[in-house]
Order: sequence, then C-alpha cells, then structure tokens
Amino acid sequence: MNLAAMDPRQYDAQLADKSQSLTEAFAEFTPPALEVFASEPAHYRMRSEFRVWHDGDDLYYYMFDNALQQKVRCDQYLPAGTLINQMMQELMAHLRPNPVLRHKLFQVDFLSTLSGEILVSLLYHRQLGDDWLEQAKALKAALSDRFKVDIIGRARKQKLILDRDFVVETLDVNGRQYHYKQIENSFTQPNAKVAVKMLEWAIDATQNSQGDLLELYCGNGNFSIALAQNFQRVLATELAKPSVDAAQYNIAINNIANLDIIRMSAEDFTLAMQGGKSFKRLEGIDLQSYDCNTIFVDPPRAGLDAETVKLVQGYERILYISCNPETLKDNLAVLSQTHEITRFALFDQFPYTHHTEAGVLLERRK
Repeated sequence: MNLAAMDPRQYDAQLADKSQSLTEAFAEFTPPALEVFASEPAHYRMRSEFRVWHDGDDLYYYMFDNALQQKVRCDQYLPAGTLINQMMQELMAHLRPNPVLRHKLFQVDFLSTLSGEILVSLLYHRQLGDDWLEQAKALKAALSDRFKVDIIGRARKQKLILDRDFVVETLDVNGRQYHYKQIENSFTQPNAKVAVKMLEWAIDATQNSQGDLLELYCGNGNFSIALAQNFQRVLATELAKPSVDAAQYNIAINNIANLDIIRMSAEDFTLAMQGGKSFKRLEGIDLQSYDCNTIFVDPPRAGLDAETVKLVQGYERILYISCNPETLKDNLAVLSQTHEITRFALFDQFPYTHHTEAGVLLERRK
C-alpha cells in the first residue's frame, strides 16, 4: 500500500489515467466508448485488515507502506468506511488496557456494511480460553452501546464467534433494496457503492433479454439475484460452500423464485454441459430444460480456462466482469472471433491503486 498516493484531491486525475489506459489497452477490439463509474474518493472500503503493533503499554494498528518500505501507524485509514474508522478508535481504546484481549493479538479484520452492521475479527498467536471468551463478551456489550457489532476470535485451528460470523448488507439498486449475507473470510465486493453501480450497469445491459441466464462463479448470489428480474430463469454455479450457503440465504430473504444455484466449479460444469461426465450434484437439475441465451461470468484473476471459453462462446450474449484486464484481454482474443463488444465499462473498485475492474457485454457477430 502506498499511503502517500491516497490524496482525494488527486482522485479525478488518477481515474482519468485509468480510463485512458483501459481504453488504449482494448482498442484492438474496437469497443464502444468506455463507461466510467467512479468511487467515492474517501471512506469507500467496506472491509479492511490491519496488523497490530505492541509497544510497551501502547497498542496500535499499522500497515506496511511499499513506497517508504516501512510500517506506518494507522489510527485512522482514509480508504476504510466511516463505520470502520469509528470502530477502529473505539475498539483500540478497549483493547489497550485489557491484558487478556491484547495478549499475542497480531491482527484485526473489519467487515462492515452500508446498513450499519460491522464484524470484528481478532487474530491471535495463542489459543483462546474461557478468560478470553469472558472478556470478549464484555467487550461486545460495551461496543453494542454504539454499534451493531459481532466479534470473532481466531487462533490456530480455533474460531470463537460472538454471536454471528456474518453481516447482512442492504444495497439500494435502482430504488429496490437487495439484502446480502456476507460471511467473514468469504469474498464480497469491497467497495459497496461501486458494487451498486456494477449491479445497475449489469441490469441495464441485460434489459429486454430473451430466455434464461447461466452464471458461473456466482459467489453469494450478488449478481444473479439482481439480474433474475431480466430473465425467465437463472441457473448459477459456485464452488465455495460458504458462498453457496450464503447465496441460498440471500435467495430466500430477497424472495427470488426463479434462481437455482449448483455447488460445483465452472470447469466441472463445463464438462457436464459438454456431456462428457455426469455429476451427483446435478441430480434433479434438468439442464436441457434451460433456454440460456445469455451467460454471465465474473471469474477470479486467472480468467476463464480454455474449455470454459469454448463453452461461453456457445451463447448469444456474454456478460463478463473482470478483476484483471490482462486475463480479460487473453479471453477476448478468442471470444472476439465470434462476438463483438457492445458495452464497455470501468468500475473503480480500488482507488489509488493500479487495479481496475472492467465489464464487457459481447454479442454474437452477425
């Protein structure tokens, strides 16, 4: 992290540089004009992790500054949401004088929401006993006067939960509220306000769709739940069990009736669709009954593997969200042989860094 680069006065210029770089990088695919979705210039991250430094009676958060090549004390943190910054100060005021809670504490993780809930994870280089549990309960009671807070204690092969290991986020998307269970140590979009813009863009890009939607890498159902309104049915896949469990919870609390989620990898699902292998997890799912004209993919940084690219090419429309433009370009080298880009977007999830989130809508060439 380069802390000196985090200057809200420079945000617009940095975003302009990102926009120009992305436009130039994808010029060979002749996309339409880039749609740019900015972040808040400060207090935009819903989750943050801090190491903890012990200095005699003092105790404080720190981060490593890559530019300075040294650790930097962080009593406050500009990228972190307002709720996290408030909790940082309050929590540390309780930890410093408490020998049980601070003993061998080496990291604190925060997971917060726009809806006002926050989860605090305390990580230790020791096993946690009844004394820790007693003090942690007292800590939660004290913090609950000001915050909707839950606390987790973690040590090697140990996880103690007071009282939940998740938060429930509420996002206002085009005037409609969506609720999402977000589990500690599972992937969630870090920049909630930009996540709302991503959902609104994806909904707009798939307006007036025909048939059904197939989604790979659906996570906790973030996109599939919001996109279900544009399709007759949605079939989604996700491998991580905590994410699948959260997705099922989210389907229920959002009253989505036309969405089914299968727990399997995109690679295995590709094999199943090709008819090369049968899977027990697909029992009761009639793949042939789906009329999927559109496929949505939001893969990890490695992008789509070669077989999945071939699968994706079989659909009329491809909605692709990428956290790594380099692997998106690699995939487009193949996909552009059969499809053309009709929408092109930049979502600035990570201000003050080189990381860029991109979105493309591809439609089959006529």
